[in-house]
Amino acid sequence: MKEITDIIKSYELALAAGKKMALATVVHVEGSSYRRPGARMLVTDDGQLTGAISGGCLEGDALRKALLAISQQKNKLVTYDTTDENDTTLGVQLGCNGIVHILFEPILPGQPDNPVELLKRIHQKRQNAVLITLFSLRSRTAEQPGTCFLYLEKDNTQIHHVSDPRVLSNLVPEIDSAKEKEDSFFKEFTISGQNLTGFIEYLKLPPSLVIVGAGNDTIPLMEMAHVLGWEITVADGRAGHATKHRFPKANKVLVARSNEVLDHIQPDPRTFFVLMTHNYNYDLALLKQLIQIEACIYVGTLGPKKKLERMFDDLEKEGIQVTDKQKEKIYGPVGLDIGAETSEEIALSVLAEIKAVLNGRTGISLREKAEPIHSRSDQKVDYAKTAREDFLCAIQTVES
Repeated sequence: MKEITDIIKSYELALAAGKKMALATVVHVEGSSYRRPGARMLVTDDGQLTGAISGGCLEGDALRKALLAISQQKNKLVTYDTTDENDTTLGVQLGCNGIVHILFEPILPGQPDNPVELLKRIHQKRQNAVLITLFSLRSRTAEQPGTCFLYLEKDNTQIHHVSDPRVLSNLVPEIDSAKEKEDSFFKEFTISGQNLTGFIEYLKLPPSLVIVGAGNDTIPLMEMAHVLGWEITVADGRAGHATKHRFPKANKVLVARSNEVLDHIQPDPRTFFVLMTHNYNYDLALLKQLIQIEACIYVGTLGPKKKLERMFDDLEKEGIQVTDKQKEKIYGPVGLDIGAETSEEIALSVLAEIKAVLNGRTGISLREKAEPIHSRSDQKVDYAKTAREDFLCAIQTVES
């Protein structure tokens, strides 16, 4: 979501300056690639790049393709094949051993549903969304409809520029599939005699980090979370500590008693709490409330394990038995074991643990993984049976 936020900022600045621009999106990958489907980069006509579609190796050529799309005012699909080791232009230099399909869409400022405007609608409110992009992998000369359909889950609204009701009837059912899977996928459509691939992208709301505590050791945690593009709330009972001046990159700074903090926050499964006030009673009172919230999946407590055990004992004295299920979401001592000592290192350890929990990972070294870093399941396309043979034959010809 940080990438999308940066793209929106650059888009608004480009609009104000009267610049022309195009959006480059990784729409499909076969094999290995530095970036996955959904990675985006905004390109302005003066060569400014915001976001990334690779580790830096494709950006130079992508700039030229984006400028071509801008000049022609036409969507273009470009395929980069990094599997050919004899290709001195791309293959040997990249070493990614994959095929990357990138869609370039010129941005029309006056069009209220251009791709970046759709991204802005997602960004305006904290909610999940489904974004559908249609493209043809068969031929670069074929029509590339591009980003055409947005569904906002909380608002239960659809925004699109699809005029053909037959096309809509194909796309709408995929919204429920994306919501049920809570994941992105690919689907093959036959629309008006043309076989198109749909990238059904499930965009989850950004992680929300609630830092309970406004001491100096909280500042690096705020800084790093901001770099990641997370929503940040800092809460503390001390008015002299919890100030916007001390935490300028926090979205919200609360001065509140322990029993008032949750009056200002609506926890969801992507809200993460870290208790680090260094005030035992304050942290205990908030932990008492958080263990009762089913939507809350992560509560980190700063300090030794003995402190957390004491908390459980004190809650039991109040007649509150912390169940094994509730203990599963409590991480104390908070953070991954990386030998952290300084507040900056502890912040890194904490955010790495939250990221692992968020994605259902263990936090082991990548060299210990037997399987590829990225799952190959997100590369599969649900093809129509009648088009499958024809498609597999056509995809053998890689276009540049």
